[in-house]
Amino acid sequence: MIRLERRPTPSRLWTGITPILAVILTMVVGGIMFAALGKPPLEAIRTIFWDPLFHPQFASYSRPQLLVKAGPLILIAIGLSVGFRAGIWNIGAEGQYIMGAVTGAAVGLAFYPSESILLFPLMVVAGALGGWAWAMIPAILKTRFGTNEILVSLMLVYVAENILASASSGWLRNPEGMGFPGSRNFKQWPAVQNVELLPDTGMHWGVIAALIAVIAAYVLMARHIQGYNVRLTGEAPRAARFSGVSPTRIVFLCLGISGALAGMAGLFEVTGPAGQITIDFNSGYGFTAIIVAFLGRLNPFGILLAGLLMALTYIGGELAQLMLGLPGASIQLFQGMLLFFLLATDVFTNYRIRFGTGEVA
Repeated sequence: MIRLERRPTPSRLWTGITPILAVILTMVVGGIMFAALGKPPLEAIRTIFWDPLFHPQFASYSRPQLLVKAGPLILIAIGLSVGFRAGIWNIGAEGQYIMGAVTGAAVGLAFYPSESILLFPLMVVAGALGGWAWAMIPAILKTRFGTNEILVSLMLVYVAENILASASSGWLRNPEGMGFPGSRNFKQWPAVQNVELLPDTGMHWGVIAALIAVIAAYVLMARHIQGYNVRLTGEAPRAARFSGVSPTRIVFLCLGISGALAGMAGLFEVTGPAGQITIDFNSGYGFTAIIVAFLGRLNPFGILLAGLLMALTYIGGELAQLMLGLPGASIQLFQGMLLFFLLATDVFTNYRIRFGTGEVA
Protein backbone atom coordinates (compact mmCIF):
# COMPACT_ATOMS: atom_id res chain seq x y z
CA MET A 1 0.00 0.00 0.00
CA ILE A 2 1.35 3.39 -1.01
CA ARG A 3 0.63 6.38 1.19
CA LEU A 4 2.00 9.80 2.04
CA GLU A 5 3.19 10.42 5.57
CA ARG A 6 3.76 13.93 6.85
CA ARG A 7 7.34 14.69 7.84
CA PRO A 8 7.99 16.06 11.37
CA THR A 9 9.77 19.03 9.77
CA PRO A 10 10.08 20.11 6.11
CA SER A 11 12.96 18.39 4.31
CA ARG A 12 15.80 20.81 3.60
CA LEU A 13 17.09 18.47 0.89
CA TRP A 14 13.81 18.44 -1.03
CA THR A 15 13.40 22.18 -0.51
CA GLY A 16 16.68 22.70 -2.33
CA ILE A 17 16.32 20.19 -5.14
CA THR A 18 12.66 20.62 -6.13
CA PRO A 19 13.30 23.68 -8.38
CA ILE A 20 16.09 21.82 -10.18
CA LEU A 21 13.97 18.68 -10.45
CA ALA A 22 11.05 20.73 -11.79
CA VAL A 23 13.24 22.22 -14.53
CA ILE A 24 14.54 18.76 -15.52
CA LEU A 25 11.02 17.26 -15.61
CA THR A 26 9.82 20.24 -17.66
CA MET A 27 12.58 19.62 -20.20
CA VAL A 28 11.75 15.90 -20.42
CA VAL A 29 7.98 16.25 -20.73
CA GLY A 30 8.35 19.36 -22.87
CA GLY A 31 10.62 17.40 -25.21
CA ILE A 32 7.95 14.70 -25.49
CA MET A 33 5.38 17.39 -26.32
CA PHE A 34 7.62 18.89 -29.01
CA ALA A 35 8.19 15.42 -30.49
CA ALA A 36 4.44 14.88 -30.60
CA LEU A 37 4.19 18.13 -32.57
CA GLY A 38 6.65 16.73 -35.09
CA LYS A 39 9.61 18.85 -33.98
CA PRO A 40 13.05 17.55 -32.93
CA PRO A 41 12.87 17.61 -29.10
CA LEU A 42 16.58 18.04 -28.35
CA GLU A 43 16.90 20.83 -30.88
CA ALA A 44 13.84 22.55 -29.40
CA ILE A 45 15.23 22.37 -25.85
CA ARG A 46 18.60 23.63 -27.07
CA THR A 47 16.93 26.50 -28.92
CA ILE A 48 15.05 27.57 -25.81
CA PHE A 49 17.85 27.34 -23.24
CA TRP A 50 21.12 27.59 -25.18
CA ASP A 51 20.71 29.56 -28.40
CA PRO A 52 19.53 32.85 -26.82
CA LEU A 53 22.92 33.12 -25.11
CA PHE A 54 25.32 31.45 -27.51
CA HIS A 55 23.83 31.27 -31.02
CA PRO A 56 26.32 32.96 -33.42
CA GLN A 57 23.57 34.75 -35.32
CA PHE A 58 20.94 35.64 -32.71
CA ALA A 59 22.84 35.90 -29.39
CA SER A 60 24.00 39.47 -29.94
CA TYR A 61 20.34 40.53 -29.99
CA SER A 62 18.85 38.07 -27.51
CA ARG A 63 21.40 38.46 -24.69
CA PRO A 64 20.37 42.08 -23.92
CA GLN A 65 16.74 40.97 -24.06
CA LEU A 66 17.39 38.70 -21.07
CA LEU A 67 17.44 41.67 -18.68
CA VAL A 68 14.61 43.40 -20.53
CA LYS A 69 12.34 40.40 -19.94
CA ALA A 70 13.67 39.53 -16.48
CA GLY A 71 13.27 43.02 -15.00
CA PRO A 72 9.46 43.13 -14.75
CA LEU A 73 9.23 39.44 -13.83
CA ILE A 74 11.61 39.87 -10.88
CA LEU A 75 10.03 43.14 -9.74
CA ILE A 76 6.51 41.70 -9.72
CA ALA A 77 7.57 38.35 -8.24
CA ILE A 78 9.35 40.05 -5.33
CA GLY A 79 6.12 41.82 -4.38
CA LEU A 80 4.07 38.65 -4.73
CA SER A 81 6.51 36.65 -2.61
CA VAL A 82 5.98 38.91 0.40
CA GLY A 83 2.25 38.24 0.34
CA PHE A 84 2.66 34.55 -0.38
CA ARG A 85 4.90 34.21 2.68
CA ALA A 86 1.99 35.56 4.75
CA GLY A 87 -0.60 33.34 3.08
CA ILE A 88 -2.08 36.27 1.14
CA TRP A 89 -2.62 35.20 -2.45
CA ASN A 90 -2.53 38.10 -4.85
CA ILE A 91 -3.23 36.49 -8.23
CA GLY A 92 -4.12 39.80 -9.88
CA ALA A 93 -0.67 41.33 -10.30
CA GLU A 94 -1.36 41.53 -14.05
CA GLY A 95 -4.15 44.02 -13.35
CA GLN A 96 -1.92 46.05 -11.04
CA TYR A 97 0.79 45.99 -13.72
CA ILE A 98 -1.70 47.38 -16.26
CA MET A 99 -3.06 50.05 -13.93
CA GLY A 100 0.44 51.18 -13.00
CA ALA A 101 1.26 51.63 -16.68
CA VAL A 102 -1.99 53.47 -17.42
CA THR A 103 -1.74 55.75 -14.37
CA GLY A 104 1.92 56.60 -14.91
CA ALA A 105 1.40 57.20 -18.62
CA ALA A 106 -1.62 59.41 -17.94
CA VAL A 107 0.36 61.57 -15.50
CA GLY A 108 3.21 61.92 -17.99
CA LEU A 109 0.94 62.75 -20.92
CA ALA A 110 -0.81 65.40 -18.82
CA PHE A 111 2.47 67.36 -18.93
CA TYR A 112 3.28 66.74 -22.61
CA PRO A 113 5.61 68.05 -24.09
CA SER A 114 7.47 69.04 -20.91
CA GLU A 115 11.19 68.21 -20.79
CA SER A 116 11.51 68.49 -17.01
CA ILE A 117 13.91 66.02 -15.40
CA LEU A 118 11.35 65.57 -12.62
CA LEU A 119 8.71 64.17 -14.96
CA PHE A 120 10.02 60.61 -15.23
CA PRO A 121 10.39 60.17 -11.42
CA LEU A 122 6.87 61.58 -11.05
CA MET A 123 5.59 58.98 -13.50
CA VAL A 124 7.36 56.21 -11.58
CA VAL A 125 5.65 57.33 -8.36
CA ALA A 126 2.31 57.58 -10.16
CA GLY A 127 2.76 54.09 -11.59
CA ALA A 128 3.51 52.68 -8.15
CA LEU A 129 0.47 54.45 -6.69
CA GLY A 130 -1.73 53.18 -9.52
CA GLY A 131 -0.73 49.57 -8.84
CA TRP A 132 -1.03 50.13 -5.09
CA ALA A 133 -4.53 51.61 -5.37
CA TRP A 134 -5.69 48.69 -7.54
CA ALA A 135 -4.34 46.22 -4.95
CA MET A 136 -6.16 48.07 -2.18
CA ILE A 137 -9.51 46.99 -3.61
CA PRO A 138 -9.07 43.29 -2.68
CA ALA A 139 -7.34 44.37 0.54
CA ILE A 140 -10.32 46.44 1.67
CA LEU A 141 -12.86 43.84 0.60
CA LYS A 142 -10.93 41.09 2.40
CA THR A 143 -10.50 42.95 5.67
CA ARG A 144 -13.98 44.53 5.77
CA PHE A 145 -16.17 41.81 4.24
CA GLY A 146 -14.05 38.66 4.34
CA THR A 147 -13.96 38.20 0.57
CA ASN A 148 -11.42 35.92 -1.09
CA GLU A 149 -8.47 37.96 -2.37
CA ILE A 150 -7.71 35.31 -5.02
CA LEU A 151 -11.05 35.76 -6.78
CA VAL A 152 -11.26 39.53 -6.34
CA SER A 153 -7.72 40.27 -7.52
CA LEU A 154 -8.11 37.89 -10.48
CA MET A 155 -11.44 39.39 -11.59
CA LEU A 156 -9.94 42.87 -11.38
CA VAL A 157 -7.46 41.85 -14.09
CA TYR A 158 -10.32 41.78 -16.60
CA VAL A 159 -11.56 45.16 -15.38
CA ALA A 160 -8.04 46.57 -15.82
CA GLU A 161 -7.86 45.12 -19.35
CA ASN A 162 -11.06 46.96 -20.27
CA ILE A 163 -9.70 50.18 -18.77
CA LEU A 164 -6.54 49.66 -20.84
CA ALA A 165 -8.61 49.22 -24.01
CA SER A 166 -10.62 52.33 -23.19
CA ALA A 167 -7.47 54.37 -22.53
CA SER A 168 -5.63 53.30 -25.65
CA SER A 169 -8.59 53.94 -27.95
CA GLY A 170 -10.05 56.90 -26.08
CA TRP A 171 -8.74 59.27 -23.45
CA LEU A 172 -5.01 58.47 -23.87
CA ARG A 173 -5.07 58.01 -27.65
CA ASN A 174 -2.45 59.93 -29.58
CA PRO A 175 -4.23 62.95 -31.12
CA GLU A 176 -1.67 62.85 -33.94
CA GLY A 177 -2.08 59.11 -34.51
CA MET A 178 -4.61 59.38 -37.36
CA GLY A 179 -7.31 57.74 -35.26
CA PHE A 180 -5.38 54.53 -34.55
CA PRO A 181 -5.54 53.23 -30.95
CA GLY A 182 -2.47 53.82 -28.81
CA SER A 183 -0.92 56.66 -26.85
CA ARG A 184 2.00 58.85 -27.86
CA ASN A 185 5.26 56.97 -28.21
CA PHE A 186 7.33 57.55 -25.09
CA LYS A 187 10.47 56.45 -26.92
CA GLN A 188 10.18 59.64 -28.96
CA TRP A 189 9.94 61.80 -25.82
CA PRO A 190 13.44 61.98 -24.26
CA ALA A 191 12.27 63.37 -20.91
CA VAL A 192 10.25 60.26 -20.06
CA GLN A 193 11.97 57.52 -22.06
CA ASN A 194 13.22 54.60 -19.97
CA VAL A 195 16.56 54.47 -21.72
CA GLU A 196 19.13 51.68 -21.80
CA LEU A 197 21.71 52.72 -19.22
CA LEU A 198 24.58 50.57 -20.55
CA PRO A 199 24.75 49.99 -24.32
CA ASP A 200 23.88 46.49 -25.56
CA THR A 201 23.06 45.14 -22.08
CA GLY A 202 19.31 45.67 -21.78
CA MET A 203 19.94 47.40 -18.43
CA HIS A 204 17.31 50.10 -17.87
CA TRP A 205 15.78 51.70 -14.79
CA GLY A 206 13.31 48.85 -14.38
CA VAL A 207 16.18 46.38 -14.00
CA ILE A 208 17.83 48.66 -11.43
CA ALA A 209 14.53 48.84 -9.52
CA ALA A 210 14.27 45.04 -9.61
CA LEU A 211 17.76 44.63 -8.14
CA ILE A 212 16.97 47.17 -5.41
CA ALA A 213 13.72 45.31 -4.69
CA VAL A 214 15.63 42.02 -4.28
CA ILE A 215 17.93 43.56 -1.66
CA ALA A 216 15.10 45.43 0.08
CA ALA A 217 12.95 42.29 0.26
CA TYR A 218 15.82 40.32 1.78
CA VAL A 219 16.37 43.01 4.44
CA LEU A 220 12.64 43.21 5.14
CA MET A 221 12.06 39.47 5.44
CA ALA A 222 15.30 38.53 7.21
CA ARG A 223 16.26 41.60 9.25
CA HIS A 224 13.11 43.58 10.01
CA ILE A 225 10.33 43.05 12.55
CA GLN A 226 7.66 43.48 9.87
CA GLY A 227 9.22 40.68 7.87
CA TYR A 228 9.08 38.49 10.97
CA ASN A 229 5.41 39.39 11.40
CA VAL A 230 4.73 38.49 7.77
CA ARG A 231 6.41 35.10 8.12
CA LEU A 232 4.70 34.42 11.46
CA THR A 233 1.30 35.24 9.96
CA GLY A 234 1.89 32.74 7.17
CA GLU A 235 3.34 29.96 9.29
CA ALA A 236 1.28 30.29 12.49
CA PRO A 237 -1.71 32.66 12.15
CA ARG A 238 -3.02 31.99 15.66
CA ALA A 239 0.37 32.60 17.22
CA ALA A 240 0.64 35.83 15.23
CA ARG A 241 -2.69 37.06 16.60
CA PHE A 242 -1.77 36.12 20.17
CA SER A 243 1.53 38.02 19.83
CA GLY A 244 -0.31 41.17 18.80
CA VAL A 245 0.23 41.08 15.03
CA SER A 246 -2.70 42.73 13.26
CA PRO A 247 -3.98 40.55 10.37
CA THR A 248 -5.55 43.63 8.77
CA ARG A 249 -2.25 45.50 8.79
CA ILE A 250 -0.46 42.52 7.26
CA VAL A 251 -3.05 42.25 4.47
CA PHE A 252 -2.67 45.94 3.60
CA LEU A 253 1.13 45.77 3.83
CA CYS A 254 1.50 42.71 1.61
CA LEU A 255 -1.04 43.68 -1.02
CA GLY A 256 0.26 47.24 -0.99
CA ILE A 257 3.86 46.17 -1.62
CA SER A 258 2.92 43.74 -4.39
CA GLY A 259 0.61 46.25 -6.06
CA ALA A 260 3.16 49.07 -5.94
CA LEU A 261 5.96 46.94 -7.39
CA ALA A 262 3.68 45.57 -10.13
CA GLY A 263 2.60 49.12 -10.97
CA MET A 264 6.21 50.24 -11.19
CA ALA A 265 6.98 47.32 -13.50
CA GLY A 266 4.15 48.43 -15.77
CA LEU A 267 5.43 52.00 -15.87
CA PHE A 268 8.99 50.95 -16.67
CA GLU A 269 7.66 48.71 -19.44
CA VAL A 270 5.42 51.31 -21.06
CA THR A 271 8.17 53.95 -21.08
CA GLY A 272 10.82 51.49 -22.23
CA PRO A 273 10.43 48.26 -24.23
CA ALA A 274 6.72 48.69 -25.06
CA GLY A 275 6.97 52.42 -25.71
CA GLN A 276 3.28 53.26 -25.54
CA ILE A 277 -0.11 52.32 -24.16
CA THR A 278 -1.81 49.93 -26.59
CA ILE A 279 -4.76 47.55 -26.42
CA ASP A 280 -2.43 44.55 -26.20
CA PHE A 281 0.11 46.15 -23.85
CA ASN A 282 -0.35 43.50 -21.16
CA SER A 283 1.96 40.58 -21.91
CA GLY A 284 1.17 38.20 -19.07
CA TYR A 285 4.09 39.22 -16.87
CA GLY A 286 1.81 39.37 -13.82
CA PHE A 287 0.79 35.73 -14.20
CA THR A 288 4.25 34.46 -15.16
CA ALA A 289 5.68 36.19 -12.08
CA ILE A 290 3.69 33.73 -9.94
CA ILE A 291 5.75 30.92 -11.47
CA VAL A 292 8.92 32.94 -10.87
CA ALA A 293 8.04 33.52 -7.20
CA PHE A 294 7.47 29.82 -6.50
CA LEU A 295 10.39 28.66 -8.64
CA GLY A 296 12.58 30.97 -6.55
CA ARG A 297 11.18 29.40 -3.34
CA LEU A 298 9.82 32.85 -2.31
CA ASN A 299 13.43 33.82 -1.58
CA PRO A 300 14.54 37.18 -3.07
CA PHE A 301 17.81 35.85 -4.47
CA GLY A 302 16.10 32.68 -5.67
CA ILE A 303 13.56 34.87 -7.46
CA LEU A 304 16.42 36.76 -9.11
CA LEU A 305 17.73 33.52 -10.62
CA ALA A 306 14.25 32.22 -11.44
CA GLY A 307 13.41 35.48 -13.20
CA LEU A 308 16.46 35.15 -15.41
CA LEU A 309 15.55 31.53 -16.19
CA MET A 310 11.96 32.41 -17.07
CA ALA A 311 13.15 35.32 -19.20
CA LEU A 312 15.36 32.84 -21.02
CA THR A 313 12.31 30.70 -21.84
CA TYR A 314 10.53 33.81 -23.17
CA ILE A 315 13.41 34.65 -25.53
CA GLY A 316 14.16 31.03 -26.38
CA GLY A 317 10.48 30.41 -27.02
CA GLU A 318 10.40 33.25 -29.53
CA LEU A 319 13.47 31.79 -31.24
CA ALA A 320 11.89 28.33 -31.30
CA GLN A 321 8.80 29.74 -32.96
CA LEU A 322 10.95 31.52 -35.52
CA MET A 323 13.47 28.77 -36.24
CA LEU A 324 11.44 25.58 -35.69
CA GLY A 325 7.90 26.75 -36.31
CA LEU A 326 6.67 25.77 -32.84
CA PRO A 327 3.22 27.18 -32.03
CA GLY A 328 3.12 29.92 -29.40
CA ALA A 329 0.66 27.93 -27.29
CA SER A 330 3.20 25.13 -26.90
CA ILE A 331 5.73 27.59 -25.47
CA GLN A 332 3.16 28.88 -22.96
CA LEU A 333 2.36 25.30 -21.99
CA PHE A 334 6.08 24.61 -21.60
CA GLN A 335 6.39 27.57 -19.21
CA GLY A 336 3.32 26.43 -17.28
CA MET A 337 4.89 23.00 -16.81
CA LEU A 338 7.51 24.61 -14.61
CA LEU A 339 4.91 25.60 -12.03
CA PHE A 340 3.06 22.30 -12.36
CA PHE A 341 6.13 20.17 -11.71
CA LEU A 342 7.36 22.50 -9.00
CA LEU A 343 4.10 22.13 -7.08
CA ALA A 344 4.03 18.37 -7.75
CA THR A 345 7.56 17.73 -6.49
CA ASP A 346 7.12 20.20 -3.63
CA VAL A 347 4.80 17.70 -1.98
CA PHE A 348 7.87 15.72 -0.95
CA THR A 349 9.15 18.68 1.04
CA ASN A 350 6.49 18.04 3.68
CA TYR A 351 5.60 14.40 2.96
CA ARG A 352 7.46 11.13 2.46
CA ILE A 353 6.27 8.09 0.55
CA ARG A 354 5.66 4.90 2.50
CA PHE A 355 5.24 1.46 0.92
CA GLY A 356 3.54 -0.70 3.53
CA THR A 357 5.90 -0.55 6.52
CA GLY A 358 8.92 0.56 4.48
CA GLU A 359 9.94 4.07 3.54
CA VAL A 360 11.33 5.72 0.43
CA ALA A 361 12.51 9.33 -0.08
